[in-house]
Amino acid sequence: MNLILAGIAIFFIFLVGIIPFFLLYLLSDIIRFILFFILRYRRKIVEKNLKESFHYRTEGEVEQLTWLFYKNLADVLLEGFKAFTMSRNQINKRHKVLNPELVVPYFEKGQSIIAVPSHYGNWEWGSMSSGLQMPQNSVVFYKPLNNKWVDRFVRRSRAKYGSELVSIYKTARVFKEHVPKNSCFIMASDQSPSNVKKAIWVKFLSRDTAFLHGPEYYAREYNLPVIFVDIQRKKRGYYELELAVIAENPAELEEGEITQRYAKKLEKTIVNKPENWLWSHRRWKHERK
Repeated sequence: MNLILAGIAIFFIFLVGIIPFFLLYLLSDIIRFILFFILRYRRKIVEKNLKESFHYRTEGEVEQLTWLFYKNLADVLLEGFKAFTMSRNQINKRHKVLNPELVVPYFEKGQSIIAVPSHYGNWEWGSMSSGLQMPQNSVVFYKPLNNKWVDRFVRRSRAKYGSELVSIYKTARVFKEHVPKNSCFIMASDQSPSNVKKAIWVKFLSRDTAFLHGPEYYAREYNLPVIFVDIQRKKRGYYELELAVIAENPAELEEGEITQRYAKKLEKTIVNKPENWLWSHRRWKHERK
């Protein structure tokens, strides 16, 4: 059964892959309508998250942000499928790193780094743009899919331009092996932690918020510079990524400081354009005790 489902999924992926971009976004508008009005996909979660994060906004403003969020969600969903058939030139043009020279000094010193993007804008193309545009060897952590056939297909496709996709369950071993290899470890750091006992708590969007401990732990353990990745949509299908140093020498910082800095930068990005963040995620399901 898994093999049959994998075949159906891969067929759909290639079907989306051959659609030109201008038609892709017409399809996205249809999917947005379905998600918002018919399926009402996580509408209550999205609206609750927006209201509690922007308590100073009016009901009408929250409704407008909700509608805009589903546009972003539908776009990113289809762009994720489109990624499987995109060429090098398309990735370089549509998911452009503005200042890759920021990490060149670390590369020249043979020093590995940790890049911390978020689920903002289009994060799906990051595994490919990092392999093409970053000087270091890119190691991208991801959560494996339940269907092993689809997971294998996704892993190979996303790694086709030089990045290495690695299961989050192998994090410790991969860091030990790859730190000496001048690597860029890419760790999306804004999802809710599965192990709340290890979480780092930060005041984020007006609320106590549990953040993953992994990026800070490994940064301090190996004293790796931490780079924030800001992904901004310039227009439909075109994104620009700007890098900024969060921590130069993590081992010298107090525990929690790196996560605080990351949360502050991410919050500034979200407040500027809230609709581009993944509000359908149950970000605040944990309470601080």
